[in-house]
Amino acid sequence: MHTHQKHLFNLPEDSIYLNAAYMTPNLKAVAEAGMNEIERLNDPTRFSVIDFFDPADEVRRLFSSLVDCPDPARICIVPSVSYGMANCARNIPCQPGDEILIASEQFPSHYYPWEELAKTSGASIRVVQRYGRKNSPSTWTQHILDQIGQQTKIVALPVVHWSYGTVFDLMAIRDAISAHEGWLIIDGTQSVGALPFSVSQVRPDALICGGYKWLLGPYGIGVAYYGPRFDGGTPIEQSWMNRENSHDFPRLVDYNPNYRPKARRYEVGESASFIYLKMMVAALQQIKEWTPVAIQAYCREISKDFFVNLAEAGYVVEKPESRCHHLFGVRLEDDKKMDGLRMALKASGISVSIRGHAIRISPHVYNTSDDLDQLAEVLKNASK
Repeated sequence: MHTHQKHLFNLPEDSIYLNAAYMTPNLKAVAEAGMNEIERLNDPTRFSVIDFFDPADEVRRLFSSLVDCPDPARICIVPSVSYGMANCARNIPCQPGDEILIASEQFPSHYYPWEELAKTSGASIRVVQRYGRKNSPSTWTQHILDQIGQQTKIVALPVVHWSYGTVFDLMAIRDAISAHEGWLIIDGTQSVGALPFSVSQVRPDALICGGYKWLLGPYGIGVAYYGPRFDGGTPIEQSWMNRENSHDFPRLVDYNPNYRPKARRYEVGESASFIYLKMMVAALQQIKEWTPVAIQAYCREISKDFFVNLAEAGYVVEKPESRCHHLFGVRLEDDKKMDGLRMALKASGISVSIRGHAIRISPHVYNTSDDLDQLAEVLKNASK
């Protein structure tokens, strides 16, 4: 990918939107798929049994390919990350003395389920800070590895930290917790779709992704992978669609005690959400055409000069070898300047986010190096 793809999106021509980690704008193809489905819903007689199942199956196939999962039956439709995580928390046995490891300043949907599990089970939460001892050269991943032991029941992490863009070495963490039969639960919302990820290599017990960020889908739908350790679990919702033979509409009142196999038992009710699924299919098809490898390379290319400009202006950013290229947080050493920085960003009309102590910048293929140059000028002037 050598040129921007803004023409495929519905963004205003004059906008500088560097905020995909907040919400991605609609691809024209995704918006069209949704509008077509809204129009079809004017006449319900146009819908048949296959409309309840085929689009969801296509989402499973496309997502499986995206995350290198050989079995689409391990993929299910969820409405949100919190829903997917609640299924995880319900089915992991914890007891007093067990520890749940999370990274500091993690997104709330990947914190609250573990807080509740700790309350009800007597387990404890250990929060691993971004930095260890003062002036320590160790990485955030190493700090996590240092805390893993016999007491570690769950490591709950993102692929990429939502504020700073730090990439965790999940394969090393998987190896470490496997020695203690621990569970690895991953939030892929801020990475999957823009950064290559392999279920086969990382071997998570679960991977939960919201759909409206890097998967380019609508708000209100997500996709989840559940590994073999969840195969016998109990879902948080008792839906007719997560039971065997639910496609046999005339026999739905022949109540079936058996769940659909593998991840399908955890699927949300009304998972056939017609509009959302067609939009999700269009989004995943476009990502498949671009590939996360190409998206990552494009974001790296357009941002390379940006970091030089920031360093000269006194901003701090994660080291290149420890972060991704589609999302990164930059910070001022002097937090007192943050209020003025917020005002300068608002006045500029450039869309980014403030998350925690960082200015979160998240370009996509509709951006150019000029967009980042203009942001650099605003940040340099605001730091003076």
